[in-house]
Amino acid sequence: MINVAVLGAAGRMGSHVVRAVEAAEDLAVVAALDADDDVAAAVHAQATVAVDFTVPDSTEANVHALIDAGIHAVVGTTGWTAESLGRVEEHLRERPELGVLIAPNFALGAVLAMRFAEAAAPYFESAEVVELHHPDKVDAPSGTAAHTARGIAAARAAAGLPAMPDATAHDPDGARGANLDGVHVHAVRLRGLVAHEEIMFGNAGEAFTIRTDSFDRVSFMPGVLLGVREVASHPGLTVGLDKYMSL
Repeated sequence: MINVAVLGAAGRMGSHVVRAVEAAEDLAVVAALDADDDVAAAVHAQATVAVDFTVPDSTEANVHALIDAGIHAVVGTTGWTAESLGRVEEHLRERPELGVLIAPNFALGAVLAMRFAEAAAPYFESAEVVELHHPDKVDAPSGTAAHTARGIAAARAAAGLPAMPDATAHDPDGARGANLDGVHVHAVRLRGLVAHEEIMFGNAGEAFTIRTDSFDRVSFMPGVLLGVREVASHPGLTVGLDKYMSL
């Protein structure tokens, strides 16, 4: 039995996590903490793994507190930067037995889409990413889209490809979207959506599109449970659920 603490348990994602963990025969919720609760409560409840679905402003501090407490962490909160990831990686050197998983998306289809995009990237001249979410989402672009774009950029760089063609010389209103390592990302916020992403590739005379859709937050739960079960077996910092999957 794995004892689990859920941080942000009252939120949209956290409440789903609580229900999913409670329904699993090999997992138990020992602490359901709100975003402002003290992480020490997870220690008192004897949690061995904590799941963080709070907000970007508090998630890094939560992870450092969990490391100090000797608790493995599975993190779905987005907003991480190279610098904040580096600080977590450095902190984990003091606790080499601990694992931290930070995943931009726990939907298995989204994880596969990101990997497929990396595989496709060297074969196309152009690539762009469109992410579509509900209007209550606080960050843009989404962590999934940022991870996708940077994976495409890295795959293109490894293949020795030049910059993508783009003759845009005048864009005062930012219509071309965010530029992440040379890959443009566009964010849509629309009532009725949950979490969706289109990854578009183009060559002369052809287009290739990868699309993933989460219509309900329950779609993220198999990935969260996979992370909870596997994090103790992967010491150090892991970014992306795909590292836990046989891909």
